[in-house]
Amino acid sequence: MVPESGSDGANPLNLRYLQGPEIPKTKFGFADSHFICFPYETRRTGIYAAGCVRQPMDIESSARDGMAAALKAIQCMESSSAGLAVHPRAGDLSYPEFFMQKCTSCGRCSQECPFGALELNDKKNPVLDPNRCRRCGICMGACPVQIISFDDYSVDMLSSMIRAVDIPEGDDDKLRILLFACENDAYPALDMAGINRLKYPVDIRVIPVRCLGSVNSVLVADAVSRGFDGVGLMGCKSGEDYQCHFIQGSELLQRRMENIRETLNRLVLEPERVEVQEVAISDYDRIPSMLQKFADTIHKLGPNPFKGF
Repeated sequence: MVPESGSDGANPLNLRYLQGPEIPKTKFGFADSHFICFPYETRRTGIYAAGCVRQPMDIESSARDGMAAALKAIQCMESSSAGLAVHPRAGDLSYPEFFMQKCTSCGRCSQECPFGALELNDKKNPVLDPNRCRRCGICMGACPVQIISFDDYSVDMLSSMIRAVDIPEGDDDKLRILLFACENDAYPALDMAGINRLKYPVDIRVIPVRCLGSVNSVLVADAVSRGFDGVGLMGCKSGEDYQCHFIQGSELLQRRMENIRETLNRLVLEPERVEVQEVAISDYDRIPSMLQKFADTIHKLGPNPFKGF
């Protein structure tokens, strides 16, 4: 187990992270990670938790846990030695890129990255450590001036998807609801609902996103300004018995909802037109009722007055 501090009172790890020298811990004192999908990984690259550092367990389970964590560490060293990504992502190995000419040096991207992949240089501009990056896009959602993008994932690309959706005009019964669904829990759960022939409202159009934390308030404003009658934001559950795939993406979006509500007020639109929904990947049977309830709310509010403009 990693001790809280050394004999001189200093943290023995002394990690050089903007977020502090320690491994982030849960409120119960265990090393924080995604305990379902990445049970041995901490939020610090190359440091793996096993045994009672990770969760309460007996001696036999701790020994098995230690072997599993050791294999993860070997995998990390082999990838680093070969110049490969420590945290590969299927279909995309690009890292975030920054259009520094527009950077306002606010530091939000570095503060909200759950893995400490971004540090600030002397000019207060973000600098990426590739070994720490997990390509979640949370930095992209955090940036207020949209200077962050990936090779195949950006605010402009998501805006293009929004514009590609046909929005019927002149018929109050034909509404359009946009659903941003995270690719780790919400989108697979939607797939499972379809495989099981469960039905959800025909008004809904789905755009997959890497994480709810990557959704910028600009995208929501873009959708409602274009005429979408409602916008749903569906992602991983947060809480003690589950967790966002990227630790705190859903939680960050909940915080950004204040900005989204301000945008709706500025557009003189009802705040109920935008809703955050949290689901586990196993909640596919709940999705139809959740979406139907949201669609019923939108039908009661009526068409978006921006439709057709």
